[in-house]
Amino acid sequence: MTHPSRRLVIVVRADPVICGHSGEARNLAEVALTRGYDDVRLLTWPIAALQAAGLPLKPLDRLLPYSAGITVERPEAVGDYRVPDGRHQAGLTGRLVELLAEPVPTTCLSMYLAPHTSVVIDAVAAARAAGYAPDVHTVAKAVGSDVTNVIRSCLREGRFGAATVLFTTFLANDEVVAVSEYTREEIVASAEQVDAHCGTTFAEQCRRRVTVSYPPIDSGAFVGLDPAHVDAALARRGLERDKYILFLSRVTQAKGIYDLLAAFGQMRCRSRVKLVVAGTGPALEHVREMAKVDDRVVFLTDVDDHEKALLMRGCAAYALPTKPEPDFVETFGIALAEKMLAGGGPIITTMTGGTLEAVGDTAVIVEPGDVAGLAAAVDRVVLDMSAAERQDLELRARARAMSFDRGVVFDQLFPQEAPAVGVG
Repeated sequence: MTHPSRRLVIVVRADPVICGHSGEARNLAEVALTRGYDDVRLLTWPIAALQAAGLPLKPLDRLLPYSAGITVERPEAVGDYRVPDGRHQAGLTGRLVELLAEPVPTTCLSMYLAPHTSVVIDAVAAARAAGYAPDVHTVAKAVGSDVTNVIRSCLREGRFGAATVLFTTFLANDEVVAVSEYTREEIVASAEQVDAHCGTTFAEQCRRRVTVSYPPIDSGAFVGLDPAHVDAALARRGLERDKYILFLSRVTQAKGIYDLLAAFGQMRCRSRVKLVVAGTGPALEHVREMAKVDDRVVFLTDVDDHEKALLMRGCAAYALPTKPEPDFVETFGIALAEKMLAGGGPIITTMTGGTLEAVGDTAVIVEPGDVAGLAAAVDRVVLDMSAAERQDLELRARARAMSFDRGVVFDQLFPQEAPAVGVG
């Protein structure tokens, strides 16, 4: 049997989930094909399991294809209804053991500590115990909700045993990274709380070992968009260039959608621009009901990855007034970086979590939850900002966002070995 020479396995919630980290996995996989990996696999969940979980999903008939050499695997559950939880996780773990049993040097990246990093650690342990001696290097990437949803909930509820399992599993990897400096700081702070209660030493290990790897973005999908394609996409939606404010994100309270809707009712510019809410999420139906009497608010629930960039390019302003909530804090803001690459109107956002790591000084900043301030900021951008100032923000934003290009991020996360002397 012929085996690949080098394999990358990413365990993640992949497409069709509307999640920045599913895009991360796609981008890292695509770059891996150009960096010497001849077998790249995404281990993820069956579509039915994602649907049953209530996650926001992209239109299934318009998912972008992966390049040849990338295989998306969705192992079926192991066992039946008498095993109510863990059946799908067992399927993922078992499939990874099968891959590790093959004599192929493998890099294994997990995104989301719960449960994907557990899948990796359990599979590696099982493969070694079975005598396969896998040639594997593991990397665990802690994303925002690992801290803001999972670890913090453990601390709030006094479930220190669960927190101990999370940190032990995370630190069992060969490399441990965080999606932003803010996330890294939150990991260390949470570890300090666990240490104080349990007498563990997680914080010192996290300070020493956790590095930062920003989300990788396909800059080619956002830079240099054809103006004719932008105008055609807007026309299909009944929109005009520079005649709408864009909110393109998950429709949840933590993304600031309620603040934006309230602010739009106060804006002087509302007679000139519409508010386009593009996305799905748990607050969608409530927000739609609130806005049903306002014909200036447009909802788009079927935007695909290709159209996303075109909508970003054509807007008068992009607003993401994200705010900290108990179950979510914006730990970077992938959509912000994508908008920075696409160009178009200025970004209005907040200093929440890691957003400034994305936008730097290239966005208009308002206080989280400040509805009046948000309305005033959008009015200034749409009605008062000069063309020169808008262009300056656009150019500086694009230059900054190029540091998040997927090739740059991949090479920092998976540095290639230097060639031997005399080897071309």
